[in-house]
Amino acid sequence: MTTLRIGLIGYGARAASLARELGREGNDAVVAVVCDPSERSRREAGEAYPEARITADLADLIGSDVDAVMVLTPDDLHADPIVAALEAGKAVFSEKPLAITVEDADRVLAAAKRTGSRLYVGHNMRHMPVITLMKRLIDEGAIGEVKAVWCRHFVGHGGDFYFKDWHADRSRVTSLLLQKGAHDIDVIHWLAGGYTRTVAAMGDNVVYGGIEDRQDRSDQRMWDWFSLDNWPPTELTGLNPVVDVEDISQVNMRLDNGVLASYEQCHFTPDYWRNYTVIGTRGRLENFGDEAGQLVGVWNRRHRGWAQPDETHAVPDAEGGHGGADSLLIREFLRFVREGGRTDTSPVAAREAVVTGVLAAQSLRGDGSALPVPPLPAETVAYFDNGQV
Repeated sequence: MTTLRIGLIGYGARAASLARELGREGNDAVVAVVCDPSERSRREAGEAYPEARITADLADLIGSDVDAVMVLTPDDLHADPIVAALEAGKAVFSEKPLAITVEDADRVLAAAKRTGSRLYVGHNMRHMPVITLMKRLIDEGAIGEVKAVWCRHFVGHGGDFYFKDWHADRSRVTSLLLQKGAHDIDVIHWLAGGYTRTVAAMGDNVVYGGIEDRQDRSDQRMWDWFSLDNWPPTELTGLNPVVDVEDISQVNMRLDNGVLASYEQCHFTPDYWRNYTVIGTRGRLENFGDEAGQLVGVWNRRHRGWAQPDETHAVPDAEGGHGGADSLLIREFLRFVREGGRTDTSPVAAREAVVTGVLAAQSLRGDGSALPVPPLPAETVAYFDNGQV
């Protein structure tokens, strides 16, 4: 198997963790070129990959002999380098979300279809053991036909993760309903077997917007300031100079197959995990925690009141970041670069997560009215569903 040469566009914390996965035994991939405008990032990339070419010039990377490009920049800087790499004939990995506007998401898909270059989107939660366990149970008919999906996301590290750097600025992310919620919206769509066609949302900035202590951290990374001792949320210091995204929100969705879904996100909870409840015609399932050894419960018979699950299934263990999801994600991407074909992640699904998050933000910042979600043309959906071949 020929060793794949990979170019990284952006080298921050997420890029460093994903790049490490490239070097796992059996992947046969090397980091050949790294591009980042930050002097710190270029220095750290050079230390991590002394044999790679390190550059601040995007054209230098795009014009190099790499087989594939991984776009790992901040969200608002995804679309342009993705399109440039696709037009240069490179296979592309895009970190989620695919883009922060509907127009850019559709522009990226159009470029991939027009050029025939392979596009892969890093929705790693489709590889998380807790999610794949729930998906398998649903597909096996454990709860019958899915009719509702509810997700509560307790973002316990929200203050440190999202309100002390560029994530707090809506011009960089549109909304945390998109930036953070793109994961969960995609999972809701996957578990439900459909895409949102109507969305309505409410939300506000009820904690972090009132904190006046601000700091420019453009020369820092999140792990430079993260600490569990940063508590309670109202006493945080050193927030981003711009804080205009919501710290609590809730979204209602009607999918194209009739499934009803809801998503709640809060960035000032003391605990940090996701709780999914999926209700079908023959029962329901729910996860209690989302890490290895924690449980997914299934209720599949009638009870008088509250009851323990009729079945429990342990979340399996796996090696690598995000419960093993990152390792599986990179392995699938490399296979896709070599062979093409269908993948568990989907550019169409990534676009649908973007458009749902964008329109949810519009509803939230308007009067909360339900907004229609425009579908992609059928021929575009077919192109990507057929594996981009």
